[in-house]
Amino acid sequence: MVLLLVTLSPVSANGASSPLAANSPCGVAGTPHYDHVVWILLENVGYSVIGSSSAPYLNSLASECGLATNYFAVSHPSLPNYIALTSGSTQGITDDGEPSSHPLSSASIFSELGTDWRALAESMPSRCARVTSGTYAARHNPAVYYRSLASSCQRNDVPLTPPFDLRAGFTFIAPNICDDMHSCPVATGDAWLRRMVPLILASSQYRSQSLALFITFDENDSQASNQVPTLVIAPSVPHGLRVGRYFNHYSLLRTTESLLHVALLGASRTAPSMVAPFHL
Repeated sequence: MVLLLVTLSPVSANGASSPLAANSPCGVAGTPHYDHVVWILLENVGYSVIGSSSAPYLNSLASECGLATNYFAVSHPSLPNYIALTSGSTQGITDDGEPSSHPLSSASIFSELGTDWRALAESMPSRCARVTSGTYAARHNPAVYYRSLASSCQRNDVPLTPPFDLRAGFTFIAPNICDDMHSCPVATGDAWLRRMVPLILASSQYRSQSLALFITFDENDSQASNQVPTLVIAPSVPHGLRVGRYFNHYSLLRTTESLLHVALLGASRTAPSMVAPFHL
């Protein structure tokens, strides 16, 4: 069981009081060895959320940890980005079709890890649900598209219910379509992050300096540039680090594959890695 061991103070809209200042999760001395990687995927918000008063918690994380200031999604709409992030290719997908429309046989970060992964999908009605219902969107849960996962999807793709089990090498976290900012205001998603991220930071994996957390967005608000903010939260990331090098979703996949020592898939082979720039 992962217990919440830290208490966060309120944040003012202008960022004057950071909830992380007293106990920052980044810039910690030591020699970390990352064998746990967690992604949180938010939705349809561009880089302009950085500095927005609607997202004080997200911005406090960005100010305390690492921020990629020149990071881009690879497609529109949502689904091609989720598939690209996890397989190194959009696999020719150009829509948000259900898994029944896009049964994939390609390799993925999930298949590379065997059983050493988990997907936590908020409001999912049952394990490995392949049909959108209520505020659960199957298109935001990429593992359900890879048919080769078979029984491991039923075992490892589960509804999000805190406290989190973060023992797997890779954990993919998908909020529901309200909490991911897709269908509700940015402030709603920011409040969700304020509740959930401290559970990760309080985990035994993070406290032992073996877990790196990445928060990104699948795509921006349909602008051609498709620039999105990506936060890198790990003990070895220097306080307030901002990296202006070009990255994209394939970079995040490559970085995760490198940290977990698995083969590089598709376009991740040539994408710039985030490991050295973010001191991972």
